[in-house]
Amino acid sequence: MELHQLRCFIAVAEELHFGNAAQRLGMLPSALGRNIRLLEEDLGTRLLARTTRSVTLTADGAVLLDDARALLAEAERIRKYFRGRQRPQSTLLRLGAIDSASAGLVPLLLQDFRAAHPEISVQLVEDKTVRLLPRLLSGSLDLALVRPPELADKALDFMFLFHETAVVAVPEGHELATRPAISVEDLANQPLIVPDRRSRPHSHDLTMKLFAEAGLQAHVAQLAEEKQTIVNLVAAQIGVAIVPRWTARMAVTGVRYVPLKVASGTLRRLPLAAVWLRDSRDQARDKLLALLRQQLSLYAAQA
Repeated sequence: MELHQLRCFIAVAEELHFGNAAQRLGMLPSALGRNIRLLEEDLGTRLLARTTRSVTLTADGAVLLDDARALLAEAERIRKYFRGRQRPQSTLLRLGAIDSASAGLVPLLLQDFRAAHPEISVQLVEDKTVRLLPRLLSGSLDLALVRPPELADKALDFMFLFHETAVVAVPEGHELATRPAISVEDLANQPLIVPDRRSRPHSHDLTMKLFAEAGLQAHVAQLAEEKQTIVNLVAAQIGVAIVPRWTARMAVTGVRYVPLKVASGTLRRLPLAAVWLRDSRDQARDKLLALLRQQLSLYAAQA
């Protein structure tokens, strides 16, 4: 029995809805269900009664709920005690980042950070938001650069940074590749490569909502999870894709990145935020956050 499994159980017990609980925890519903199953197997009892329309607590689930809350409260007390103490000589900062941030913001940020604080080493972990947030909650990361979820766990603090600029990735030689800019209307009959919404909701919704607002139907040719895969599919002429501008730093032969022309303000849908564990104190993390605040306008201008 793990604390993360108990946290998953409490979220489902309070929401009585797997989708809402998964959003609250910033994780995939499939991963949430897997944690619940593992907990039930470990305890040897069913905790939740599930149908296609409802989720309810079993008798054993109701008994566990109070105990689980008490266990997490005690674990939180212990965590706050130890993490609340300053780390005066901390030399390691564990930083998580989504792929576009790893390609764009992180190199700029770490170059400045290493110059200002050469005594601090940074361990970088690149992953999706839905996987980085649980690692923050478990204490295996100190800070992460993510897409902020619609429903954030109350144990996390977020600092909005900026919105990334979207561009269109097209194959070299494509009829749109030489355009100075591409509109959504230009993409009306183009096959699209779109991120899977389960793992990349912001990027998926960006494409779908842009088409909906233009009164057009998006022709999805392929779903993919990884930005590198999406760009490789564009290079293979499977389709075109709307991606963050920093994706252009992922060197792939045969792909051109063309600015996306839309009405003012429409593209404010790729937010980037820094997130960390609430009520925790960490000198190395705070120094990085201070640098982020100081240099934010410079970094945002390149997004």
